[in-house]
Amino acid sequence: MSTELTENIRLTEKKDGTLLLSTGHFLNDFYCNFLPILLPIIMPKLGISLTVSGLLVMVLSITSNMMQPVFGYIMDRHNLSRLLIPVIPFGAVCICSIGLISTKFMLFLLIAFTGLSVSGFHPLGSTLVAKTAPSERQGRSMSYYIAGGNLGYALAPIIVIAFLNRFSIEDLPWLMVPGFLFALICLRSGLTHFSTVADKAKAKSFHLSEIFHNASILRLNIAMGLRCCTHVSMSTLLPLLLVSHGYSGLLSGTLLTLFLVGCTVGGLIGGYLGDRIAHKRIIIVSLALSIFPTVYFYLNPGNEPLSLIALFLTGALLLAPQPSSLVWAQRAMPGSEGMASGMMLGFSFGLGSLGTAVTAALGDQIGLTQALLISSLTLPLAAICTVFAPFPQKTK
Repeated sequence: MSTELTENIRLTEKKDGTLLLSTGHFLNDFYCNFLPILLPIIMPKLGISLTVSGLLVMVLSITSNMMQPVFGYIMDRHNLSRLLIPVIPFGAVCICSIGLISTKFMLFLLIAFTGLSVSGFHPLGSTLVAKTAPSERQGRSMSYYIAGGNLGYALAPIIVIAFLNRFSIEDLPWLMVPGFLFALICLRSGLTHFSTVADKAKAKSFHLSEIFHNASILRLNIAMGLRCCTHVSMSTLLPLLLVSHGYSGLLSGTLLTLFLVGCTVGGLIGGYLGDRIAHKRIIIVSLALSIFPTVYFYLNPGNEPLSLIALFLTGALLLAPQPSSLVWAQRAMPGSEGMASGMMLGFSFGLGSLGTAVTAALGDQIGLTQALLISSLTLPLAAICTVFAPFPQKTK
């Protein structure tokens, strides 16, 4: 009885784990974005064609995005909080070992395992944020968590390029160190004492088929998938757009970082305003406004001041809805917070990747600029879809 009482006291006097989990999200997405930088090095080393490179990107996308709801579904039913300790080091070991392998099979295997580690962390981290953050700061806490991931994703190209300018790809395992340090801190943090399983008071059996009968979560998923069509297209095809207009690869990478920094800032502001105003209103306004800077930049790509401002605002407005969408999904699926997080952080980006593939194929036919302009039409559609989605009431 004393052990149970001690555990209850420990959980009652909970500490907000947002900062540590945001750091974990930084490292998770940091390691996830190594592949684009490493591809030009490993392609000649292993004799990889562009087609095989495309397959590698697809494998990473499937394992890192589409598997997140599956992990979330399992976490809602089984306590996997202890996974927090090994998941980041596992992904770090996989991606940082690429320079040491000599076969294509091992390359695909390491990329798949890297993606699975990403899929495992996302619903776990956001579920623990929801468990530990004060209820009145859920949106703000989610915005910090999302900003951590966006910042790690944005800084990965810069850090990896700087590292490879001084060292070889065989030295990449040194970049595993932050992942293992994070695991050690998690071991002493007490976060693994929080269960990923839903509280008995609000737990209920939620099956995947219910998504199609739940107007709130179905329409939100559609809206966020439409948003991600533009977001993923921009983050994936931006360098190609700039190069096609005669700009250098270095400038293209710099502007991509600017876009991703805008995403980070937008996520922070969006979460804060969602708590202060209303989550649904923030999503609708952000989506409705985002088409204007997006279209402006597509029509005026480059490093002119107005273009740079438009690019930054595009990133900010595209990511501003994400913290609120997480809060929305978790409220709409009480007892299934992990699966809800997996859908918002993974499945919607998977849908966006499919939209990007369509945009790229269309670009071969009518030109990349025109294809990107057409893809931006998903933004007002997403706003309209959100308008007609009922926002769930907060459960007591």
